[in-house]
Amino acid sequence: MPDGQVLEFAGLTKRFGTISAVADLTCSIQPGRITAFLGPNGAGKTTTLRMLLGLIRPTSGSATIGGRRYDELAHPLHTVGAVLEATGFHPGRTGAAHLAVYAQAAGIARSRVDEVLELVGLTHAAGRKVGGYSLGMRQRLGVAFALLGDPGVLVLDEPTNGLDPEGIRWMRSFLRTLAAEGRTILVSSHLLAEVQQTVDAALIISGGRLVFEGSLADLAYQEVPVTLVDAPDRGALVAALEGSAVPLEHLRTGIQVQGLDAASVGAIAASAGVALSALTDRGPALEEIFLEYVNGIRPPLLLTDDRRRPTPADAGEEPAAETVTDPDTAITSSADGMGEPADSREPVEPDMQPEARADEEGANR
Repeated sequence: MPDGQVLEFAGLTKRFGTISAVADLTCSIQPGRITAFLGPNGAGKTTTLRMLLGLIRPTSGSATIGGRRYDELAHPLHTVGAVLEATGFHPGRTGAAHLAVYAQAAGIARSRVDEVLELVGLTHAAGRKVGGYSLGMRQRLGVAFALLGDPGVLVLDEPTNGLDPEGIRWMRSFLRTLAAEGRTILVSSHLLAEVQQTVDAALIISGGRLVFEGSLADLAYQEVPVTLVDAPDRGALVAALEGSAVPLEHLRTGIQVQGLDAASVGAIAASAGVALSALTDRGPALEEIFLEYVNGIRPPLLLTDDRRRPTPADAGEEPAAETVTDPDTAITSSADGMGEPADSREPVEPDMQPEARADEEGANR
């Protein structure tokens, strides 16, 4: 059984000269569940993941996997598998040959190549050159590489990018199966609707700072309940609800009631003898909540053992992170993801470019 590890970020900070890419990031990611790492372009997601994977040195703080830095792991491929970009493949190699190179380097049996290709549904394309793969097939090949050492930790950047609806459904089910085996799954994504159907917990980062940490239930929580209700006799329904002294809004799909949950609204309708045709709790969409957090409309909510943790924003401090709009250069990594250690004059990450495409945020892995 894979050994899931806790991913721990403690005061993690990265500065490029006067620019703060990540500022005092402190949180943990637990095994046995899928955690989404969310944030707009330029928020610091890729910089954080690169520090976790040893591709960039932090200015201060630490990022550890089971209590160890990535460069301290005795057998990295057996501990953590990562895919930060689905482009780090030699186009002239077959999918099987690509995986065989890494398996041999890591001392992994050649038979494992066939196993992971079957796991990701690429057995039929094992002998085809990667240059002829679709983006979705390259995504699957990247996941196969991440699973070569049967690691307990998976770090995936935009794993559903390029997949068709069937592929997205497969990825969702596949990740849930891996998490159920006890693995730690960290998924960076911009597809918020897909995230809502897949993950158990979420981290939201904005301007290099963590603004939300918690479960999806925490993320969707709203202090004032909102209920959508309708009835064949809408006039009778409105008459019954008007006695509750709560705001009502007439919508095409029914009556929106602010301040009462669905059970209370149903009870009012039942006592008035009004038959209902629709009754549902109506919370804000995940996209709306996400934007409120990254734009500072909602105060940061950081949870540790279900307790609210004080944040710099709570104390009225100004965030130290800055947004870069015109970086001169970008850090690059080799196809196998082994970047050179960076010094104090490291160029700015692609993740810090607001105009960067989502599929260009990660390093080759």
